[in-house]
Amino acid sequence: MSKQMAFYVEQKHCTGCSACQIACKDKHNLPVGQNFRRIHAYEGGGFTISGNVVHQNTYAYWIPVSCNHCVDAPCIAVCPSKAIYKRQEDGLVLINEKSCIGCRRCFLVCPYQAPQFDAATSKMKKCDFCQDLLLQGTAPACVSACPMRVLGYGELSELQKKYGNTSWVKGLPNTAKIKPAWVLVPHRDAVLVETM
Repeated sequence: MSKQMAFYVEQKHCTGCSACQIACKDKHNLPVGQNFRRIHAYEGGGFTISGNVVHQNTYAYWIPVSCNHCVDAPCIAVCPSKAIYKRQEDGLVLINEKSCIGCRRCFLVCPYQAPQFDAATSKMKKCDFCQDLLLQGTAPACVSACPMRVLGYGELSELQKKYGNTSWVKGLPNTAKIKPAWVLVPHRDAVLVETM
């Protein structure tokens, strides 16, 4: 593989506005219930009382999640029709809809639940990194729509050099074995539980 395209998320500045999710849904004309990008919220903390004073240490942060085009994508291994594949030139995990039989095994093994069943076609669909926009030299729809500019994309090794190797914080599924192709700049209250 010549390179691995990836997303990065400056989670520390994400406001959970859902603009990326809406832009993706609009770009791909997705029906109700089908989302290639979703916003996960994570809250924590609590209150302590010291005499007559109440101290709070509550927090909340958001994590915009889509298919992360994993280096060792489990969806590829479980696809009985070999419809899911990793493109060699850019590392994107894609679905050949002509070969897809809609069995949903990819959905079951994906920790991000990225593959989505399209009832109209009985096929699985998911984020394709907006390949058509990339060919035009334009950013993916979710990246362009983010008002806080917390989403970005690029070659994984370059993003890791610039932002570090964090790809997992509390509130996300354990993905150490599949090596998601994304980089997080964590929120100050996110508990770092793993770096690659």
